[in-house]
Amino acid sequence: MASALEEDLICSICHEVFRDPVILSCCHSFCKNCLDNWWREKQLRECPICKSTSGRKHPLCNLALKNLCEALLMERAHKASTVSEPLCSLHSEKLKLFCLDHQQPICLICRDSKAHTSHKFRPIDEVAQDHREELQKSLKPVQEKLKLFQQIKGKFDETAERIKVQAQQTESQIKKQFKKLHHFLQEEEEARIKALREEEKQKSQMMKEQIDALIREITALSDTIRVTEKELKAEDVSFILNYRTAAERVQQRPMMNEPQLVTGALTDVAKHLGNLSYNVWNKMKEKVSYSPVILDPNTAHPHLALSEDLTSVSFRQNKKLPDIPERFNSYRIVLGSDGFKSGSHSWDVEVGDSTQWIVGVAKESSVRRRPQSIKSGLWVVWLCDGRYATLSPTDPSSYLLVKKMQKIRVCLDLNKGKLSFSDPDTNVHIHTFTHTFPEKMFPVIGISCSLTLKILPELDDEDAIPGKDRNRTRMCDVSIALQHH
Repeated sequence: MASALEEDLICSICHEVFRDPVILSCCHSFCKNCLDNWWREKQLRECPICKSTSGRKHPLCNLALKNLCEALLMERAHKASTVSEPLCSLHSEKLKLFCLDHQQPICLICRDSKAHTSHKFRPIDEVAQDHREELQKSLKPVQEKLKLFQQIKGKFDETAERIKVQAQQTESQIKKQFKKLHHFLQEEEEARIKALREEEKQKSQMMKEQIDALIREITALSDTIRVTEKELKAEDVSFILNYRTAAERVQQRPMMNEPQLVTGALTDVAKHLGNLSYNVWNKMKEKVSYSPVILDPNTAHPHLALSEDLTSVSFRQNKKLPDIPERFNSYRIVLGSDGFKSGSHSWDVEVGDSTQWIVGVAKESSVRRRPQSIKSGLWVVWLCDGRYATLSPTDPSSYLLVKKMQKIRVCLDLNKGKLSFSDPDTNVHIHTFTHTFPEKMFPVIGISCSLTLKILPELDDEDAIPGKDRNRTRMCDVSIALQHH
């Protein structure tokens, strides 16, 4: 076991005695190569322990620490060179054989003694090689588990960073909207910012705890591997004497289950930005508008970009985003942030001159990660190659004989089990699905062209005030389109 002094001479990155130690302005020291690799990977010159930013590109050498570490290494080398080869405790002879019956190293005199009569023996180097191979085989799954956990930690790190980015972007958007509401809305703004920061703190803490657990498991696995590999390099007799302990250490090493990102790991942006202005309607009714549809960015395909207020969607080049369970990664669609389990709901969608779009609803359990068919949970009307068509998992697909539409109205009656589409400009019925929807249904839209599509504010209507006893939600004027990979 390392002494307290030796523990102070261990690098917190590589967990070995410092090599060419350098010191940061925060007084933390690291191996020069370890710190260079850390900064190169993170692309940030910050302390790996306290995260403070380093003002120096090339930190100063910690000469005092370097001298202590070199002295420690020399002392260890001297001790290792003075250790003599173990001898037989009975005859003080070299241990050259291994008794298979007693499972212990013996000398040549022991072989001829009465205690080992009729016993079987093997050269100790052969037994050591067999045990090395067995231990190496046991060590392999531990090494593979370490590699897997390191990969998972990388994904968790990306998600943790995304949480912070979302929080920063959301805070900026909240401040931008509240600036238009002037000073008397300052208290409302502060309340929203506080809620956002509390969520960021909670979810960041949750992610930090999971990452810390991973780090502890990775450290434990690394220690097991390092100690075992050191045993594998020992002399045959020393290895044989320590083999049982080493084997038990590897075989009894508990393996935690592979961690997985849970649904809802990211910041609930829709909760903070959704209908933000409308929620203060009673204070500045004449200056705000209400959008009854808020899109959920955590479900959006990486090719879709949402506006700051989450009411517009447009096409963009692929952006690297955390691969979370909520996100559609095969079809360029996005869901509304709120779903429906009962009642009657309708919304108008402005499709304009878009040549490819899709409008309808999706069930909550829709397969989102490379499903075999787009029909696996969507009830929609869509336009492709100049032809309107229906698509659902319950009805055969069919083409619709309708004139070009600028808008399409979606009416979902969950009590009657009907989903209807019509042209709100001409009041012409387009199509109706009849089906008993057993789970929560969400509005779904998609786009594959360069158009920007906007959810227009709902007209001032007493029936649209939140809190009124009503079961009809109206979404107005959204443009959309879909490109199937």
